Amino acid sequence: GSAVAKIIGNNVKKLQKFASTVKMWVFEETVNGRKLTDIINNDHENVKYLPGHKLPENVVAISNLSEAVQDADLLVFVIPHQFIHRICDEITGRVPKKALGITLIKSKVMENGLLFKELLQTPNFRITVVDDADTVELCGALKNIVAVGAGFCDGLRCGDNTKAAVIRLGLMEMIAFARIFCKGQVSTATFLESCGVADLITTCYGGRNRRVAEAFARTGKTIEELEKEMLNGQKLQGPQTSAEVYRILKQKGLVDKFPLFTAVYQICYESRPVQEMLSCLQSHPEHT
Repeated sequence: GSAVAKIIGNNVKKLQKFASTVKMWVFEETVNGRKLTDIINNDHENVKYLPGHKLPENVVAISNLSEAVQDADLLVFVIPHQFIHRICDEITGRVPKKALGITLIKSKVMENGLLFKELLQTPNFRITVVDDADTVELCGALKNIVAVGAGFCDGLRCGDNTKAAVIRLGLMEMIAFARIFCKGQVSTATFLESCGVADLITTCYGGRNRRVAEAFARTGKTIEELEKEMLNGQKLQGPQTSAEVYRILKQKGLVDKFPLFTAVYQICYESRPVQEMLSCLQSHPEHT
């Protein structure tokens, strides 16, 4: 959120078409005895979540959500997906009727996408507008499940080939899931965009889901314990998404067709041994 606020803050100073002040809603916390909003507004740095990077002075931190969205023409959502319902309920009726929103929890429609591209693009942060919003959004969610699987491989000290197999089969399941559940035509080309294979690889080699899953395989602690210990207040997405996906697959009788997604869910929530991640690879329908 702070990284994007920095980009938008700098862009709106350069482009005359946008208002120059960027209001950033910040969940209030105390850091070293000071309010986080005060630190951001006085020192222009989010010392907890983006230390070492100066935020432009036109980015103003506000702890009251209603105040932050009031009179806004453009809303940019950058929050963990499990909070989206609560936040939307809270801002209902407080947002101007003509306001446009973009969610960096992924995806946008074409015409507004071009406007937001202008707002967000920089030489180091390139934007592509893809006309397949559902698939883009699914990629953003499902890649986190695959990253948990990749983290289990790292925790089991498997080699690069095994991890590559997890990523490949994970991508296959992402594509299969999109084909079943997306409305309209799903273009395979979307999976070759940044939101698909690039984001998947990044998340499987970096990323908090991979890191926590690796620690889970090595320590035997619970996901909740590790989230508290390792993430400095940030939230995990992968395990929770695997539970949501598993519930949908079970409802539709499709569990057998998605062994990797299912294994991640069962290892996280049903005490299935982490080693079974590997047997799921050998028996995967894509391999038979």
